[in-house]
Amino acid sequence: MKLTNAFAKKCGIKSLSILYNFQDISVGGNSNSGISGQQSVSVNNQHSVANVDNDNGWDSWNSIWDYHTNYAATRFFGKKKCIVHRMNKEVMPSLQTLDALVKEKKLQGEGPGGPPPKGLMYSINPKEVNDLSELGKPIASMCRGIPTYMAEEIEGASLFFAKEDCFSADVLWILNISFCGKTVES
Repeated sequence: MKLTNAFAKKCGIKSLSILYNFQDISVGGNSNSGISGQQSVSVNNQHSVANVDNDNGWDSWNSIWDYHTNYAATRFFGKKKCIVHRMNKEVMPSLQTLDALVKEKKLQGEGPGGPPPKGLMYSINPKEVNDLSELGKPIASMCRGIPTYMAEEIEGASLFFAKEDCFSADVLWILNISFCGKTVES
């Protein structure tokens, strides 16, 4: 406890309880999973936006789900690219559901122990998006200055992408998202 208090003081944190107010969710971290890092989820009900941060070194990414515009975007830091897609409201949790899960801290630990996560697969259009303003302010701000591409959802499994590189942006234990196409290879 003394070491934790010393760390808090060194970081300029006045009260240790502040450390526990963050909604940090461990992703993997055990030696068998091959996954390490942290995920945190923030929900802004006023602006109808959810933000998911995945901090995992070179494989870090940030995702914004804008429930007002019905667009979601994921910025892959190591690939220096932003991928935007329409939100599938039948698969993606509602803002209220996501907010409730975060507040109840049901997203922490080794998973909720419920049904397996839902999955979405997207094909990335290799043509770069020129006008980010039509995607809404949160997404335009996050993707400004880096190559941004639109992606279309692929229904069911596709053998077409079996040989191509896909990049995953798995959100906690509730949603597995795969982006496939030539733009994720480099």
